[in-house]
Amino acid sequence: MSALRELRPRTTDSEKITINLGFVDLGQIDLLVQEGFYSNRTDFIRTAIRNQLERHNEPVRQSVARHKLELGLRHYSREDLEAVQRAGEMLHIQVLGLASLGDDVSPELALATIQSIHVLGALHLSPELKAALNDRIR
Repeated sequence: MSALRELRPRTTDSEKITINLGFVDLGQIDLLVQEGFYSNRTDFIRTAIRNQLERHNEPVRQSVARHKLELGLRHYSREDLEAVQRAGEMLHIQVLGLASLGDDVSPELALATIQSIHVLGALHLSPELKAALNDRIR
């Protein structure tokens, strides 16, 4: 019998959300799925969201630049934070997308190197880091 083990933990590239829709809206979505316009409800909703985001692309782009947000996925490792600490600096993390800190980042190192965290999207932290940085997360 061979033992299987996961070499790398799986990370998701999306975040689950819940929405409430009226029965008529839901029925119309189901009709479009039934007629083959979309493969399922999720496909319709994702497409609708992407279309709306595309319509507002320019204001989003301007806002990202104005707020100096990093766009996409931003992971901070223990080595990243140690380099910041050696330089005697503090981070102001501002991300539109997903921000995460390495599992090997201690609460002490995070507190010594992170001044503030502002994430539009998702922030993945261990419960210990979340508790330590709670007053710096907005």
